[in-house]
Amino acid sequence: MAARSVCRAGSAAGRALLWGPRPSAALLTLTRKRGAATYAQTLQNIPETEVTTLENGLRVASEESRQPTCTVGVWIEAGSRYENAKNNGAGFFVEHLAFKGTKKRPGSAFEKEVESLGAHLNGYTSREHTAFYIKALSKDMPKVVELLADAVQNCALEDSQIEKERGVILRELKEMDSNLMDVTFDYLHATAFQGTPLAHTVEGTTENIKRLTRADLASYVDTHFKAPRMVLAAAGGISHKELVDAAKQHFSGVPVAYKEDAVPILPRCRFTGSEIRARDDGLPLAHIALAVEGPGWADPDNVVLNVANAIIGRYDRTFGGGKNQSSRLATLAVEHNLCHSFQTFNTSYSDTGLFGFHFVSDPLSIDDMMFCAQGEWMRLCTSTTESEVTRAKNYLRNAMVAQLDGTTRVCENIASHLLNYGRRIPLEEWDARISAVDARMVRDVCSKYIYDKCPAIAAVGPIEQLLDYNRLRSAMYWIRL
Repeated sequence: MAARSVCRAGSAAGRALLWGPRPSAALLTLTRKRGAATYAQTLQNIPETEVTTLENGLRVASEESRQPTCTVGVWIEAGSRYENAKNNGAGFFVEHLAFKGTKKRPGSAFEKEVESLGAHLNGYTSREHTAFYIKALSKDMPKVVELLADAVQNCALEDSQIEKERGVILRELKEMDSNLMDVTFDYLHATAFQGTPLAHTVEGTTENIKRLTRADLASYVDTHFKAPRMVLAAAGGISHKELVDAAKQHFSGVPVAYKEDAVPILPRCRFTGSEIRARDDGLPLAHIALAVEGPGWADPDNVVLNVANAIIGRYDRTFGGGKNQSSRLATLAVEHNLCHSFQTFNTSYSDTGLFGFHFVSDPLSIDDMMFCAQGEWMRLCTSTTESEVTRAKNYLRNAMVAQLDGTTRVCENIASHLLNYGRRIPLEEWDARISAVDARMVRDVCSKYIYDKCPAIAAVGPIEQLLDYNRLRSAMYWIRL
């Protein structure tokens, strides 16, 4: 008994020594005020993005944040939009092979060297961009730049690795077919931009993946991996001067000239109001996407359309709140059991885009959900209120500040801005653009892009209840007296 008392007394004394006396509520409040930064302070205290252009045209950009880690990556202006029907999928194939050995580090030597740094490497391909990036300790930044330069300039493209990755990609394509959301969006691009490179999928077709040769992949790299189309971006505890020095040492050899001056020029991708229906009554749920043509990256209308999307919001049955959603469409979805989920999107490319919504519903709820969703679009064009716009702008500000979370997101943001806008747009400028939006501007811009426009529609699953295209087209305007 005495021993237990001593133990309890010792534990209490230990806690007192470790924690000390409990601070007062006033002191806790003062500490929180000192430690928390206001929204305006957050925007003002963001480190400056430094940009340097090398002699060969490659841009080097960085943001220093005094963190123990850093993310360094190469973003290239190349993707499925730069491919044709014969080599569609080449970019995705090259991305798979980039870290599978170089001329200097054959086989698995490249990956082992990255692992020896305790680093994480990744890459992705989209319709207009290809990226390779590594997250590592800040002190290893020069080595990371060397590894990235080796992967971009000296990819081995070994026949054994090509055949191995060919099998991996074919398995991935089969898995992607089971993701009905991705399938729906690929169909949406195929019908909206039919007959143009934007209709191609990023991954390519099964036939192309089986047919592509080493010569096809090498030709793709030689054509598109040029210094003026690259951005070397870094974020974290790095020095811009050290980054530039490392880039000069390892990236100066990236070629500039094109064979026979055959500079790839992006053709204009026209939008076509049309539809693709892939009916399969054996599936439990229907996936439907509807979109109109949106603006390109640099168009100022993008900010207004993002506010409009924030007004409509998004919904999933797993969300809390029930009927008390801030989104009017979400409230209707809950009250009338219209869908399992819906989301809005504003997908931008260099000169065009897709602005629309996607929903998943039961087969017998398609008509009601489509009616309500198109009705919300018409309401955006005719009767958006200031209170809705204020709420949506606050939502966008929150999403904008969330971009500061982690070096990888900051690094990607830097690179994508340089490729899409030609400069890193500071958050203060984005905030000013968002603040300038009002209800009249939302109504005018939505009328410009939505009202009485021909939509593109993609539908997959048990879609018998989806109305005829002409009926859906007639819901893109209101007859008002």
